[in-house]
Amino acid sequence: MENTLKIRRLSAGDLEACVELLLESYNPPPWNDRWTPDSGKRYLSEFMSHVHFFGFAAVESETMAGALFAHRKTWWTHDELFIDELFIKPEFQRRGYGRALLEKIEALSKAEGLGGVTLLTNRDLPAKAFYEKSGFTAADHIVFLFKKTG
Repeated sequence: MENTLKIRRLSAGDLEACVELLLESYNPPPWNDRWTPDSGKRYLSEFMSHVHFFGFAAVESETMAGALFAHRKTWWTHDELFIDELFIKPEFQRRGYGRALLEKIEALSKAEGLGGVTLLTNRDLPAKAFYEKSGFTAADHIVFLFKKTG
């Protein structure tokens, strides 16, 4: 089968397809999230409404196979791009689509003269190995803290 992958910018008209993709990607194992169409739409809309939003879609033969949501983040040394979400529809995983989306955001960071690309991921799930294989390294100088309030 010929690879007809296209990477393009996300638009507001892509929101519903991205919500569906989010649910298909994160609700099954290994994530086992409980996204609903409503919570997924609110979640992704928040990213898309950011003044410095950047998003890309991985499209295979007219089917949205994956999406990347990011925003430009101010930092004291150099601004950077922060990846808020990257997800690939399960049947399209392990085909290089996630890597293609990362390459697109890395190229944008370089073209904009930014300091780099940052993200957060779960250390105990497969995404960590994917990002490390893609050249990301765990930052030893920071820790993500959480306090449950309810």
